[in-house]
Amino acid sequence: MNRIAQAFASKQNLLNTYFTAGYPSLHDTIPLAKALVEAGADILEIGMPFSDPLADGPVIQGSSTVALANGMNLPVLFEQLKELRTAVPTTPVLLMGYLNPVMQFGIENFLKRAAEVGVDGLILPDLPLDEYEEQYHALFQQYGLKAVFLITPQTSEERIRRLDALSDAFLYLVSGPGTTGGTTLPDAEAQQQYFERIAGMNLKNPRLIGFGIADKAGFDRACQYANGAIIGSALIRALDGADDAPAAAARFVRGIRQA
Repeated sequence: MNRIAQAFASKQNLLNTYFTAGYPSLHDTIPLAKALVEAGADILEIGMPFSDPLADGPVIQGSSTVALANGMNLPVLFEQLKELRTAVPTTPVLLMGYLNPVMQFGIENFLKRAAEVGVDGLILPDLPLDEYEEQYHALFQQYGLKAVFLITPQTSEERIRRLDALSDAFLYLVSGPGTTGGTTLPDAEAQQQYFERIAGMNLKNPRLIGFGIADKAGFDRACQYANGAIIGSALIRALDGADDAPAAAARFVRGIRQA
């Protein structure tokens, strides 16, 4: 059983924490990963900074800008990730980012390097589904990497079932319209109907809810409708200006995990 499947099989209410590689400092990537897991994170989602992140709100965009200025890029990230499995031996790790830098790196080379350092899967929101299915699905399988796809309230049932068939990790349910870390709350009734509609489809993959989840109350609510939740922007805000980023990350996760 792969690390992602093992995580979902072993417990409910999984916490997936997102942070941007190279933020707040270039060499924070591995110390942050270790601190998050030790504090209670179940899955790590490491953002690959990019200058034009379509789905990301201002907090994550800002962290990408800082990380790029710090010197973070894919070669540096893969060098850092050589220490990944020493720091977090059993925790699922995903790389999240955009297609442009991956294509510039060379997609097969990227997949090969990701597999070599122990990455479990990828989230590439701007990778067209047809392109993935026709050109890259077999490569992902060759290197043992899982693909995670995003579902929004506007995604048709036909497409959801297609995404579910193509994925063998989990489905990322976007909680509402807009970008990550949004402060405008979606209509609660419409959101509940969306979550219940997805839950009623009997999909084969587990589901995590993300976008706009910032605290324990939001996490607990998401867990009522899915297998857990993804928190990114709120964690990055907790790192902003911290003297000790790993310690700040650990405090944040413990706050989500408190009874």
